[in-house]
Amino acid sequence: MGGTVVDESGERPGHVLIEDGVVVAAGPGLEVPAGWRVLDAGGCMVSPGLVDLHTHLRQPGAEEAETVESGSRAAAAGGFTAVVAMPNTDPPIDSAAVARQVLGLGEGALCRVAVAGAITVGRAGERLAPMGEMAALGVRLFTDDGTGVQDAAVMRRALEYAAGLGLILGQHCEVEALAAGGAMHEGAWSSRLGVPGIPAEAEETMVARDIALARLTGGRVHFLHLSTARSLALVAAAKAEGLAVTAEVTPHHLSLTDGELFGYDTLFKVNPPLRPATDVAALRRACAEGVVDAVATDHAPHPPEAKDAPLDVAPPGMLGLETALSVTLSALGPGAESDGVAVPAGMVLRDVLGLLSWRPARLVGLDPGAGGDQGGPVEAGSAANLCVFDPAATWEVEAMRSASRSRNTPWAGRRLTGRVRHTVCRGEAVVVDGEAQR
Repeated sequence: MGGTVVDESGERPGHVLIEDGVVVAAGPGLEVPAGWRVLDAGGCMVSPGLVDLHTHLRQPGAEEAETVESGSRAAAAGGFTAVVAMPNTDPPIDSAAVARQVLGLGEGALCRVAVAGAITVGRAGERLAPMGEMAALGVRLFTDDGTGVQDAAVMRRALEYAAGLGLILGQHCEVEALAAGGAMHEGAWSSRLGVPGIPAEAEETMVARDIALARLTGGRVHFLHLSTARSLALVAAAKAEGLAVTAEVTPHHLSLTDGELFGYDTLFKVNPPLRPATDVAALRRACAEGVVDAVATDHAPHPPEAKDAPLDVAPPGMLGLETALSVTLSALGPGAESDGVAVPAGMVLRDVLGLLSWRPARLVGLDPGAGGDQGGPVEAGSAANLCVFDPAATWEVEAMRSASRSRNTPWAGRRLTGRVRHTVCRGEAVVVDGEAQR
């Protein structure tokens, strides 16, 4: 009860009544029927549930880091009512059998679990995976995430095949020959620390190549976790040309710079690497200008022993689900700075939420317009998938209290502003006052 509803249509005060998994009324002055459970939303915003296009749930094969259940618990704690599980599992999601297994594991999760299928068998970049068979299960996004498709001819065939099925190919943009051996962004900080670097061109070269292939084939390309100013400039030009390309950025690339690695802390090692402040500023502006289609977490859990290794050996990746909303709101709000670089994006709350909710839902067909139940308006008749958050609440991130099985958050010990109070998924209050209910 109480609070302010915010969705694609704007903001308005009011209560939201839910019955049998559906919003039955939304607006001011509503009477609550006797005996109904009441969730206090005073001082909070009530929005459509968040949707993450890029979550590593690790199951099957790396359950010591995360499972579908634990990952969905972390997602719900962060206000997400749907996530898309990446296919770089063991075995990878490169067949209908494995896709069916992960979808089955998601049936009892605290949020909806969709899956992305691999583009190639074994994510080896050689033979196309049976995308048609996985598409029959509802899979719409395909990617070899963790590895970019290196062979342009293979990527061309994949785009041609996907275009005929109405599917989207997500590309991890990294030319391995340029990135090999690197552990952070190649620049002033890598030189100062004596750490081998990954040049920005390793990402940008593949972005340019796949834009050309999208033009050639008419296929849809979604660029995963872009991190440089030039990458986003290429995407902006491709969109202006009318090509079917979309792009996501992560909360950490909107907020952190390569200078965080000054202490060789592996919590800040991620792929693509953290970039300089000028790139952070450019990514924020691209969000404000509508070039970016979604903010996705790239939630990448690792057990402590994996991260407790030298920088050049430790695997890249960091947790992101529970902190995504707070970090993104702080990064894209008015007056934000990154290492002294002012970024006056000043995005209104509705547009920031759009990057985290209805726009990613629409991109992969989880929205009501495609027959899904995510990211729709908060109004009578809509599915009750909601995120209730207090934009003014401050909190300190405690790694040991994470809902994830892993603890590799770069935000540990930091104070963030904006916190999820309740999450409602399919009409069930799965998180109440910040605590999971099952």
